[in-house]
Amino acid sequence: MSKEAIIEYLGEDWKEMVGLISSSLGSDVSLLQKVNEDVLSHSGKMLRPMLTLLMAKACGILTKDSIRYAAAAEMLHNATLMHDDVADESVERRGVPTVSSTVGPNAAVLIGDYWLSKAVEVVLMASGHEEVIGYFSKTLTDLAEGEMLQLQKSGTGDTTEEDYKRIIYSKTASLFEAALVSGAVSAGASREYKEVAVKYAQAIGMAFQIKDDILDYVGDTKVGKPVGVDLKEQKITLPLLGAISGSSRESEIRRMVCEIHSHPEYIKEITAFVLASGGVEYASGKLSEYVELAKEVLSPLPDSQAKEFLKQLAEYNIFRER
Repeated sequence: MSKEAIIEYLGEDWKEMVGLISSSLGSDVSLLQKVNEDVLSHSGKMLRPMLTLLMAKACGILTKDSIRYAAAAEMLHNATLMHDDVADESVERRGVPTVSSTVGPNAAVLIGDYWLSKAVEVVLMASGHEEVIGYFSKTLTDLAEGEMLQLQKSGTGDTTEEDYKRIIYSKTASLFEAALVSGAVSAGASREYKEVAVKYAQAIGMAFQIKDDILDYVGDTKVGKPVGVDLKEQKITLPLLGAISGSSRESEIRRMVCEIHSHPEYIKEITAFVLASGGVEYASGKLSEYVELAKEVLSPLPDSQAKEFLKQLAEYNIFRER
């Protein structure tokens, strides 16, 4: 499976979706337009719109509404990244400077707001937006709650696995859900098929974030994934949770995470502990479970190339390096 193969399969629908994003964001404010063009030139995986369009084709017929929802999902995703980079004081994303580092945090928040409002406008262009707008609205609520819960837990160091699951559902899987269910709705899917979209979205979204959290311990800056970022931000993610489970050092490690800002040297020690204590293997096992679940829940859908690509995108989470 490759991104190029999926884009070729989606053909003119993909091109129309990309064009819709660009035209929707157009502005006669030169600074805003330049930033928009810069962001679009480093658009990353574009996984969410890809999934929207594939789910529409897997459930029925891809429509103009499918294209609108796909575009909106990508615009909303990028809006949240701009806001995240301000909150996290990140200077680089996808190997290039963040919007926040180039134009300042205040402007980055405003540009993120602009992308968010334009995403809503695109959703409202769709003929069936009455049902879909609720999914996108829920995503925004989930994102805010997930960020705040994560912030709360970074100060206390008492994150549990249930806390972790709620955080990554809210921050990652929820938007996958909006993207995939809107694709199903746009194709006129039955209730059964929409339920498939929900279950698949939740599974692949959780898998996607778990893989990101694994890469924070074993990533490679040469392929765009530096290590130790989560620990710098005092985030206790699944590899660390797996490592401290049943360990006599649990209290000590949690205390060290809380003291990272004053003792950055703890990052190296905690990372070594996670790698030596099977934390990555534990998280990898959970990742595989979500990947298998994502593939399994697709079974009610008729066989098609779109369905096959959805399965392959779930499996992609196991071996991706960025």
